[in-house]
Amino acid sequence: MTLGRRLALVLGFTQTLAWATTFYMPTVIAGPAARWMHEAPTALLGGFSWSLLIAGLTSPRVGRWIEGAGGRGLLALGTVVMAAGLLLMAAVPTLVGWWIAWTMIGGGMALGLYDATFATIGRLLGAEARPAIVGVTLMAGFASTVGWPMGIALLGMLGWRGTLLVYAAIQLAVNLPLILLLVPRAVGRPPDTAVESAAWASPDSRTAALILLGTFFSIRAAISAVVSVHALRLLQGVGLTAAAAVGVAALFGPSQVFGRMMEWAFARRLDPFTTSLLGALLLPLGVAALLAGAPAAAFAVGYGMSNGILTISRGTLPMYLFGSRGYATRLGRLALPQLLAQAIAPTALTPLVLAWPAARIFGTLGVAALAAFACLLALRDRRLR
Repeated sequence: MTLGRRLALVLGFTQTLAWATTFYMPTVIAGPAARWMHEAPTALLGGFSWSLLIAGLTSPRVGRWIEGAGGRGLLALGTVVMAAGLLLMAAVPTLVGWWIAWTMIGGGMALGLYDATFATIGRLLGAEARPAIVGVTLMAGFASTVGWPMGIALLGMLGWRGTLLVYAAIQLAVNLPLILLLVPRAVGRPPDTAVESAAWASPDSRTAALILLGTFFSIRAAISAVVSVHALRLLQGVGLTAAAAVGVAALFGPSQVFGRMMEWAFARRLDPFTTSLLGALLLPLGVAALLAGAPAAAFAVGYGMSNGILTISRGTLPMYLFGSRGYATRLGRLALPQLLAQAIAPTALTPLVLAWPAARIFGTLGVAALAAFACLLALRDRRLR
């Protein structure tokens, strides 16, 4: 088995479990925990947003570490730190303990989720990292599919604190050994075979291109966070019943996986920049279809496929544009504004979601998606000069 295929399988599996037991955990745990603590659920969910801020602030340093020494040790450390946060959350069932635990988990997510994983793969494989990154995202696309049913089943048997203990055990007994045994240390540096445009000869031009790329990913992260939090309210606002809104929202996950499968199928024919453009365009097209009277499922499929493709672009596009030298550091810097946007946008935009008609919110999201698409077009124009 080639190294790329092994990394795709091992890290795809561990990422599925890591996302299921951290990022998707609050959906199952926050309500029962809030009732047990006699706290408002929003107070507990605020800890999750805080963890994304911590992850964003930590990511640039993590990227530099991986650039220098590889990511195997940091992925393993991230697993331990996430497990420690989960154990603390179960052991100190107070609001203060909850927030301290989310601080630890946020640091662990910076060390152990997608950005660190993509950086680790890039550090090991260089310009040949794309297939492995696609493989990881294909498997980890099922994290919510695994995490939510598993959490609900454990909650019924063990309660919310017992569920957290099982999640910590999964991190330590499953993910940690797999990473230590099957992810190699970085030895030397892979050759940088990416063909870079002459436009990047100027440091100022490279910086401008990085800002455009960071703006693109940050806008899309903000949109995804808003939709994830407010999807059911927005879908009911365009005329769906509660049950129909849940059914349409359920299309997000399969559509993301389908988008990633399409990226994988066309990877040999289309470069990462072209697939990113197509992925970026799917969301505004889905919004336009919805506002033109198409079934809400058209939006759900366009949104899901767009997110699925751009999750891959998050790892492959920086490599394609700038090459493998400095790749891990660059991913860490790009992660900072994305995670900040993801943490802040849902709360900041809640007053608008409550005050505006749903159609206007969808239109605003579509305009924002077009602005993100314009950033990619501007980036393409810079490369062609």
